Amino acid sequence: MDEARLRARYRRIMGFFARLTISFIFWEILLPRIGLRAVTRRTRSRRIRNAAQQFRALAVQLGGVMIKVGQFLSSRLDVLPPEATDELANLQDEVPAEDFETIRQLAEQQLGAPLSQLFADFDPVPLAAASLGQVHRACLRADTPQAAEFQKVVVKIQRPYIESLIEVDLRALQRFGGWLQRYEPIRRRADVPALVEEFSATIRQEVDYLTEGRNAETFAANFRQRKRVHVPRVVWELTTQKVLTLEDVYAIKITDYEAIRQAGIEPSEVAKELLDTYLQQIFEDGFFHADPHPGNLFVTPIASTGAEALTWRLTFVDFGMVGTVPDSLRHSLRELLIAVGTRDAARVVQAFQAMNVILPGADLKLIEEAEAQLFERYWGMNMRQLTQISHAEMMRFALQFRQLLYEMPFQIPHNLLLLGRTVAILSGMCTGLDPNFNVWFQLQPYAEKLLADEVASNWRNWLTEAGEWLRLLLALPSRADRFLQLAESGKLTVQTPLLEERFARVERGLQRLYYAWVGGVFFLGGILLWVNGVEVGGMLCLALGAWFLLWSLLRR
Repeated sequence: MDEARLRARYRRIMGFFARLTISFIFWEILLPRIGLRAVTRRTRSRRIRNAAQQFRALAVQLGGVMIKVGQFLSSRLDVLPPEATDELANLQDEVPAEDFETIRQLAEQQLGAPLSQLFADFDPVPLAAASLGQVHRACLRADTPQAAEFQKVVVKIQRPYIESLIEVDLRALQRFGGWLQRYEPIRRRADVPALVEEFSATIRQEVDYLTEGRNAETFAANFRQRKRVHVPRVVWELTTQKVLTLEDVYAIKITDYEAIRQAGIEPSEVAKELLDTYLQQIFEDGFFHADPHPGNLFVTPIASTGAEALTWRLTFVDFGMVGTVPDSLRHSLRELLIAVGTRDAARVVQAFQAMNVILPGADLKLIEEAEAQLFERYWGMNMRQLTQISHAEMMRFALQFRQLLYEMPFQIPHNLLLLGRTVAILSGMCTGLDPNFNVWFQLQPYAEKLLADEVASNWRNWLTEAGEWLRLLLALPSRADRFLQLAESGKLTVQTPLLEERFARVERGLQRLYYAWVGGVFFLGGILLWVNGVEVGGMLCLALGAWFLLWSLLRR
């Protein structure tokens, strides 16, 4: 692809992000500061929907990484309003297919022979078209080694020039991420450049089909003891970095609830199995399928005999996007799961701290109290009950913890990006399969199992911890004496980060008031000079007044 087209693509993406940024500054920052917050609130829903529609149209036209970004945003029901997620939800099904002649040439170049010589049959109509490639059905030749086990395969072929398009799109995302990082509320809660870098690394891995094939085999090995989970086998003889040939395992789409019921399968059982597989992936294997959208998960009916025979399997495809959970993070996640399962608010806060989710200086006691109230009020409710909570009830909770909601002392560590995305999509899938799905009841037995394992295996740690407590107890008198000495000498200092932050806000407010006052003086002086015929001086004072007033509005 020529440089001119790539530059035009970059300019188009950056133009969209620039318009979005300017609109945000005008509506969400400037207007509220001049007393028009009601106008901002009244138009917010329509503006969000329009922005999502514009991004969706841009993503469909450009493809590449923009489709991936849209799919990721459509799953963030916890972050984005429904006006945005509803518009982006069908983005997966809107990717246009590539011309088959172009695809055929790329595949034959990669495999080193015409498709007619490599396959007994090859369907030119794509089975599915994704953002980075598309899938075609085919049949193996009889002399292919795997033909004795299976003949029907799917061939995944990359779109041409996709690597160049990815680099352009990622460069635009990095630039936009730099803009976002300048906004303090975002900068405090997320390292946007690190998030973009993590996303970039994942996308670059996704276009390496050799890595994807190895990921599929790793996943299959992790679940070899579970007959309910199935993974397609790889035909390595017909696989390269840009062409991947797999066993054809396409079956009932996991979101086709009516077809699942017609096959005699209970969707609620599928939801339980789906969650259980991810609990194993995250908390035991440390290796998880990170792209569980409806096109990558199938329910496969199995002809069976006998009362306890297997009647269906959960089939995973597309292992281009996978995540790993390091041991340290997995330990923290296990702590969080045990805390949620046992309704231990203090342990939840400790797990959040270990995962680096809470900002420094946060009021941990207040967060713990809020968690305890959440457990008391909402623990055990299914998704349908949660969505039916009255507005008055939510307002009472918000009023009780208004300080916490105002401060929002949470951040997004970049190593939780893929995991957070996966859990968000997974939650929506389980609720779609079973509107009464109760994640609390599903997590509780697993948390109790982890707790029992912890009790059985960590008795040595308990002895070590008991020794540490004894050491602290013995050191308590000397520490108390040291405390009293500092207090008597006047050298005792107390750190109050929240109080210091509030004083800083008052100071900034006074600075803005000062600038506004100076601007008003210049403005009035300019009017007086202009009325008295001193036009040059009047214009200069008016310009200075406008500058000071604008500075007082925009200065943080």
